[in-house]
Amino acid sequence: MISPVATVVNVLVVNDTKIPVANVKDFIAHVKGKPGAISYSSAGLGSSQHLAAAYFDIVAGTRMVHVNYRSGSQIALDLVSGDVPVSFQLIPNVIAQLQAGQIKALAVTTKTRSKSLPDVQTMTEAGVENYESYAWFGITAPKGTPPAILERMSKEIRLAVADPAVQKRLIDIGVEPHSSSPAEFKSFLAEEIVKWSGIIKDAGIKPN
Repeated sequence: MISPVATVVNVLVVNDTKIPVANVKDFIAHVKGKPGAISYSSAGLGSSQHLAAAYFDIVAGTRMVHVNYRSGSQIALDLVSGDVPVSFQLIPNVIAQLQAGQIKALAVTTKTRSKSLPDVQTMTEAGVENYESYAWFGITAPKGTPPAILERMSKEIRLAVADPAVQKRLIDIGVEPHSSSPAEFKSFLAEEIVKWSGIIKDAGIKPN
């Protein structure tokens, strides 16, 4: 483990001509009123979008239908058309459609607001407790790499991620800059494995 470099936040988006709701509370009520009838899109089985939605179903007590896509561009098209009107999309995949007003963001799935969508509330602010889901990117090294090298690489990554120009570029495309020490990254990864293993089991997600 060396360091994470960025997190990519999921955002609950809807086509509000098909899902006419004002907020997450209304969305939950709408879905509960139509159990098994509301579909959401994802980039595939076990993808960040799929897991975020499955986790939401567990926490919110809803029951939505997963529609598996192979193309992110087709997901965006079908969100805009309303063919599959819900998704827990990664912000970079839908930031253009959100900025154009073609779809509606109800909440981001992190505990703090996204720098890319600062006006969109968090799930916690929306009343959904104990829920957080996001993708992340990190850099690792082969087993046996000397600790001194790991620390040096981690330090250089942290300096790069802290650069204002790098931060602005990432935020503009919907990505949150983030870095940590090798020890912190290792601890985070262990926590992620425990968390998502439990959610996958509880949601009944199995390989094809």
